[in-house]
This record gives sequence, structure tokens and C-alpha cells, in this order.
Amino acid sequence: MTGFRSLARNHDFQVLWVAQTISTLGSRVSMFVFPLLGYALTGSALVAAALEAAHLLGVAGALLPGGVLADRVDRRRVMRTASGTGALLYASLAVAGLAGSLTVPHLLVVALLTGVCAGAFAPAETSAVRTVVPREDLPAALSQNQAREHVASLVGAPLGGVLFAVARWLPFLADAVTYALSWLLIGRLRTDLSPAARPAGAPRRRVRADLAEGARFVLRHPLFRTLLAWSALTNLVVNAVFFVAVLRLIEDGVDPLHLGLVETAAGAAGILGAVVAPWLIERLPTGWLTITVAWSFLPLLVPMALWSTPLVVAAALGLVLLFNPAGNAGIGAYRLTVTPPELVGRAQSFSQFVSMAAMPLAPLLAGGALAWFGGERAVLALGLVVAATALIPTCSRTVRSVPRPRVWRDAPPLGEPAPAERVVAVPA
Repeated sequence: MTGFRSLARNHDFQVLWVAQTISTLGSRVSMFVFPLLGYALTGSALVAAALEAAHLLGVAGALLPGGVLADRVDRRRVMRTASGTGALLYASLAVAGLAGSLTVPHLLVVALLTGVCAGAFAPAETSAVRTVVPREDLPAALSQNQAREHVASLVGAPLGGVLFAVARWLPFLADAVTYALSWLLIGRLRTDLSPAARPAGAPRRRVRADLAEGARFVLRHPLFRTLLAWSALTNLVVNAVFFVAVLRLIEDGVDPLHLGLVETAAGAAGILGAVVAPWLIERLPTGWLTITVAWSFLPLLVPMALWSTPLVVAAALGLVLLFNPAGNAGIGAYRLTVTPPELVGRAQSFSQFVSMAAMPLAPLLAGGALAWFGGERAVLALGLVVAATALIPTCSRTVRSVPRPRVWRDAPPLGEPAPAERVVAVPA
């Protein structure tokens, strides 16, 4: 496809993509192993869920300050600091494993702090992508970023299962190596990723004022407000549904290798979805594509409730992830296009923060629902909430009215007049 061919010649985008793909792969290995190791050490599904929750809490907590950093500090420096810190944290678990002293508190601390690193990295990377990728290539770039997540799912979970079977500390050593490679690659970026220079004599802005400016921009626009509410609820409930499915498999004694193959199947479907995403984005109105993705989860919940087997869970995940990359990349590219460049870091980090604020509760909600209701009723009850959340974008006129990219690709940032409306002063 044209967009992918253009990106293949974009040195800095490819460096960013490869660096983050490598570290995402390592993180997926470790995050796959965290619940397994927590359950192996304690026999508690709640502890296994708490490790996942700690990582998500770290991500959510770092997003807002990460957005301010992305708009104030050289983004290359932010990304390298996050990658280097992640390498040291995962190396500490590998050392503890070699010494035979892995503990749940150590796992919790590393899960939390590596989440902080990921939360600081994300806004800087988004701002960097906006800088190094032309507007017309943004849908393909974000589709390729979606593929990155699914490449990690395809390889990470089975690799994590194999490494965990060899030694409990080996997945963390692998993740430390991937973060170190990411640190090296990001150093090869050529584009100047420093923020826009402040006007001479302008007073230094406070962090609180910068955060408020990004939040005001997002909350001022009805489309962004609708997407905030929908994404926050969807992230909570859909992640809870699939975590219930995984916990049921763990409790049923499914071995780590077969658990990994569930994510492998899902990753393969996600990669296919990411490959066709630019084609879908160009041919469907972006708003209706978003609504289609919102409803795509529903048909899969009944089989997941009735049959707790790796094959059924893999099929459900795969069908969901076939359409999800196009929805995420389409609306994400539109949002980047209409956000003023000087606000990209803060606006994106605020949106991501609100979207992810409830996600640390998803594993706990899943563990609690599984303990209180049992697997089948937990999946069905959460499915009703998924249906209710899908009504949010469906009933929104601002979402339904977002057109195809060929219409919005040249749109000015929100708050600025369209080119035809701009008035040029002519001297007398």
C-alpha cells in the first residue's frame, strides 16, 4: 500500500517503530509472566491480577506529567531515559531470580515503575511520530503502530511461556535486553525532537497551567469529550472480560504454552487487521468505522461465557482484533491532525490518562467478578456493560459526522479558521 511504501523510506519513523516494537515485545513477555509468577508464588488469582493492575496504575499515573515533558523537553531524551530505566528495573528481577529471591513485593514495585516508564514514553513517542511523519501518512503510521502491538502478542506470549518454563527469571532478562536495544536505537534518530522555542522574554509556565491547557483543549470539543467517555468505559470493561477469560484458563490448569498460543492467535489476527487498516480507513467514514469497532465485541461474549477453552478465547480475541486496528488508527490520525502541534503531547496524554484511569481496576474487577459470580455469569454481566458503552459513540452526532480521511486530511487544527476563511490583510 502507498502509505506503507512511503513510511518504509522514512528513516526516523522506522527507527522509532523498530525500537518500540522490540521493547513492547519484551514487555509483553514480562506482563504475560507476571500473573503466572504471582499465582505460582501465592496460589491467589487476586495477587496475579494485582500485578497487572500495578503496571496499569503506573502507566496511568505517568501519562499527565509525561505529556508536559513531551511539550517541554527533547522527546529523544525522554524516550531514552524511560527505556534505560526499564532495562535496569527488569534486570533487577533477573538478578533476584538468579539468586532465588523473587518476591511478590519486588514484582509489584517493578510492575508499577515499568508502568511509569511506559506512561512517560507514550506521549513523547506520539509527539515524535507527529513530527517525523507527514499528515498524509499518519493513518498508515498509526496502523503500523497497531501492528507493533500485535506482533508483540504474536511472539511475546509463547516466548514468555517457553522462557518461563526454562527459568522463572529468564523472561525478565530478555525484557532488560529489549529495553537496552530500544535505548540504543532511539539514539539514532536524526530529526530535531526538541519542543518549540518559547518566545523571548516569555514567563516560564507552571506545570499545572500546562496540564490545564491540554485538558481544556480536549474538553472544549464535543467529539473529544465523547471519545473520552467511551474509551474509558470500554478499556475497563473489555479488558475485564478478557482478563476473566485468561484467569478461567489459569484456574482450569491450562499450561503456559497453550496460554501463550491464545495470544499468538490474537496477535496474528491483529497483524492482519493492521495490514488492511489503511485500506479500510480510506474507504469508510472515520466516525462510522469507530462505531463499528464499538459493537464488534458483542457477538463474541456468549461463546466465551459458555466454553472456557483456549480455542474459543483465541477465536474471540482474534475476531475483535481484526477490526480494532483500523478503528484506533483512523480516529487517532484524525485527532492528531486537528490538534495544534504545540499541544499534541498534553492533549494526547490527557486523553490517554482518562482512557486508562480505570484500567488498573480491570484485572481487579475481573478477579472479583470471577470469585463472586463464577466464569459464565461474570462474562455475561460484563457483556451487558459493553453493550451499554457502545451506545455512547453510536448516539453521538459528532462521532457519526467524522468523514473519510480525504476530507479531513487537510483540515486546520481545531481553533484555527479553515484556509478559505482566513483573511489576508492587504495594505492600502
